[in-house]
Amino acid sequence: MLLTLDVGNTQTVIGLYRGAQADEVPITWRIRTNKAAAVDDIRAKLLPLFSLASIDPTSIDAAILASVVPALTEAWRSAIRSIWGIEAMMCTADAAQRVGLFKASYANPHEIGQDRIADAVAARALFGAPVMVVDFGTATNIEAIDRSGAFVGGVIAPGLKTGADALFSHATKLAATELVAPAHIIGSNTEEAIQSGVIFGESFRADALIRGMVAELGEKPRGEGGACSIVATGGFAELVSQYSSIITDVEPNLTLIGLRLVAQNREEEG
Repeated sequence: MLLTLDVGNTQTVIGLYRGAQADEVPITWRIRTNKAAAVDDIRAKLLPLFSLASIDPTSIDAAILASVVPALTEAWRSAIRSIWGIEAMMCTADAAQRVGLFKASYANPHEIGQDRIADAVAARALFGAPVMVVDFGTATNIEAIDRSGAFVGGVIAPGLKTGADALFSHATKLAATELVAPAHIIGSNTEEAIQSGVIFGESFRADALIRGMVAELGEKPRGEGGACSIVATGGFAELVSQYSSIITDVEPNLTLIGLRLVAQNREEEG
């Protein structure tokens, strides 16, 4: 069984793949990222998940990790080593390039976030090229893969909840509110006005950025007669993509799928 881990700034997504079927949906858990977690803390959080799901933890024989939290990267690798006696692979540009899943037309591929690499690998495998990925998480990342299949760059912007939290913390008269979309763009009260600005604002901003990026590639969106698919992923993908005029697909497990592809191809290369 393959353990895939996407360690983000706010959430850590854990995925388990049992078999080799390309369309297998992983068993997944989302836990809050604790940036101060030590190895014992990770073990105490991870092992009960297996027990609650009635999964034999000894069935793990491989692991791969994407982390954007350097302080936690070695803690997770050490926890995996102590539990299963295996070395977790890292989803680096070099690792993905070695197995032919990733190429970059980018000044310094080593600075590309590991989650961005996994997203690009999965998007190209699932949707072909050209393709855009918009990952709605702590940050909103938009990745551009050109017609040749190369990662050419993207956009990193504050995420939906990051922006909302900043608004609530800096505007003293605006109280935190539930992040659901109101019925209309024009809010009829303060709560609806905030919800409109946060949710519709995020969707419209992403649409405008994606349109500009697609045009720079000399392409058109698939939904508008072109060849470029636009796939959304991340914790807020389902919510935000409902109000997008350009997103063509939603794949909540895109990052985990990319990690799995890199891990499987490394094993075959092996």
